[in-house]
Amino acid sequence: MAARRHPWLAPLAPVTQRARWVLGLSFFVVFFAAWAAVTLGGMVPRNFLADPATMAHEGLLLFTEYNFIGDIGMTVWRVLGGFVLAAALAVPLGIFMGAYKAAEAFFEPFVSFCRYLPASAFIPLLILWAGIGEAQKVLVIFIGSFFQIVLMVAVAVGGARRDLVEAAYTLGANSSGIVRRVLIPGAAPEIAEILRLVLGWAWTYVIVAELIGSSSGIGHMITDSQALLNTGQIIFGIIVIGCIGLVSDLAFKLANQRLFPWSSIK
Repeated sequence: MAARRHPWLAPLAPVTQRARWVLGLSFFVVFFAAWAAVTLGGMVPRNFLADPATMAHEGLLLFTEYNFIGDIGMTVWRVLGGFVLAAALAVPLGIFMGAYKAAEAFFEPFVSFCRYLPASAFIPLLILWAGIGEAQKVLVIFIGSFFQIVLMVAVAVGGARRDLVEAAYTLGANSSGIVRRVLIPGAAPEIAEILRLVLGWAWTYVIVAELIGSSSGIGHMITDSQALLNTGQIIFGIIVIGCIGLVSDLAFKLANQRLFPWSSIK
């Protein structure tokens, strides 16, 4: 009965784009209201958790006095550098593994093994090999993203419909034609969605990389703020990361919808 009176309560019931925006923004309103009530009401000490007004003030100071825009630019550059490098190498390898089962049998055990290794565990070795410069941070993001993309792309390509493959063979397509005209176009929307998801993971890796041996970036600012017990700046840095990630995620999603309008992925 409740589902009939309120269709949005029914399982898998569609939600309009306007309602989606309203509901999404409503959560942020409730979240910040609860945060303000807890901090301004004195239930949590200010040095343990800054209130929203203090956080906003500290964020303004970061931009006006501490060149935080430069830190943001460095972090974005590191994320894009490591992620683009990983995607450029991982997507072709994933397509190769998904299309040819012999290649999958050869590469998959090693890729699966590496996929479970935390990227942060490589930081001591990467510092030893590449120093504490930009190469080390880009490589952390690369390692954290590469193996995930390879395996997920291989699964997407390998899950192609057999009837389409057989139909292409019937029409005279050869092996390379099957890959180029059937497997890749069929898996392209899912591959794009995989890249969107892994880009979000790349943001977690860059902060870990910047916490050690870095003189710039959002992670470096968070480390310095921790030493000063400035929770306002720490929270502001975390929120900035979330905002950048949300914007990039929405841009990726819109691009995917325009490039692959036939896709069922929303």
